[in-house]
Amino acid sequence: MDATTFDTKAVERWLEGQLEGFSGPIEATKFDVGQSNPTFRLDSASGQYVLRRKPPGVLLKSAHAVDREFRVQKALAGTDVPVANMHLLCEDDDVIGSAFYVMDFVEGRNFDDPRLPDLTTSERAAVIDEMGRVLAAIHSVDIAAVGLSDYGPEGNYFERQVGRWTKQYRASETEAVPQMDALIDWLAANIPADDGKRSLVHGDYRIDNMLFAKDRAEVLAVLDWELSTIGHPYADLAAVIMQWQMPPGHEGRGLAGVDRAALGLPTDEEFIASYCARMGLPGIEKFGFYLAFCFFRMAAIIQGVKKRALDGNASDPERAAKLGSFVPMFAMAGLEATQRG
Repeated sequence: MDATTFDTKAVERWLEGQLEGFSGPIEATKFDVGQSNPTFRLDSASGQYVLRRKPPGVLLKSAHAVDREFRVQKALAGTDVPVANMHLLCEDDDVIGSAFYVMDFVEGRNFDDPRLPDLTTSERAAVIDEMGRVLAAIHSVDIAAVGLSDYGPEGNYFERQVGRWTKQYRASETEAVPQMDALIDWLAANIPADDGKRSLVHGDYRIDNMLFAKDRAEVLAVLDWELSTIGHPYADLAAVIMQWQMPPGHEGRGLAGVDRAALGLPTDEEFIASYCARMGLPGIEKFGFYLAFCFFRMAAIIQGVKKRALDGNASDPERAAKLGSFVPMFAMAGLEATQRG
């Protein structure tokens, strides 16, 4: 089986013995999203579900952690952070060849373009404000109360992350990228002192990882928690700003060069200020480091996607190979961010 398919009969048998109220047969349809962990809608006699699995093949250590995705979303049930209802985690590779989990299918709107072209000016402003509200909710979760105190180690989050993603990048490196080498060196030499901020972080917070209600600016579920951990909240905030630095359109999905005021969208500074107001912060110093870090991590991630494409394990090989070509661009953007205050 490749990353785009799996043995539906095997999943049916497993669910019939595990999930109360489930009845087959099931039909699986792969979502276009989810480069890292292939994701499928399951249509069955008892309703609709979503299955998210590790890709098959040899994987980088600690990557594609569907067990962590399942755990964090299960823990967030009942909090102010909207997540889908988790059903079951299967860690038995014998069922379909890799671990997977099953959750509720959430019917909602998914926006893959932050320009929100189909919305009115006021609707756009409300959607982005809701995005900011949910981000603050994630960072306000009482991690001890929800059982996530051990979800990430103590210590300097950025020191840990720069080290981790440097190792991941080196493990999937396919050719020399001088811009990436320079960015890695700069980050290692400029890691901020640990300020004691420690919260749940999503790790890939952007508008296309959210499902909104059909008729209002309300997030129904935050998706794709693969990179979540306990760490520093500014990484998530900077990830939003990083995405907005990208070119607009299907490839970049950003806001570079867009007249945001005309569309009702906030500037970077306005979004950051709104976040700080929600979190009771006076502001954020040396934001350029956090932004550079996010560009670095994204470059390392897409390098891994490229390596999987070359190895034949990518969820969408053609798109994965194209994404991989953007590594130098992300690294250069990270170097440019180092000049930001």
